[in-house]
Amino acid sequence: QVQLVESGGGLVQAGGSLRLSCVASGITFANTAMGWYRQAPGKQRELVAAIFAGLNTHYVDSVKGRFTISRDNARNTVFLQMNTLKPEDTAVYYCNVYTADDNDPWGQGTRVTVSS
Repeated sequence: QVQLVESGGGLVQAGGSLRLSCVASGITFANTAMGWYRQAPGKQRELVAAIFAGLNTHYVDSVKGRFTISRDNARNTVFLQMNTLKPEDTAVYYCNVYTADDNDPWGQGTRVTVSS
């Protein structure tokens, strides 16, 4: 069963940057497409970025040009570099496999708060 541990969140002013990390276990990480998701207060969880085994990436329009997803297969870790943060990026951020849904196990997430 997949286990996920996210870290790197915090409080930052608008325009600032954060780098999130997620260590995954229980999966064949190098062969698995991974995603970063977020859930803002009162909203459903959404996929914001994905990285595939071949290193292709996908981003939701609202973060294109500001967020960069990457992975280190040797450390079973996926990263999310977030630049030019906006208050609307405030959310709890989670990583998981790209096809995860509410029935899959999730980590505790890492909270990102962007002040205006």
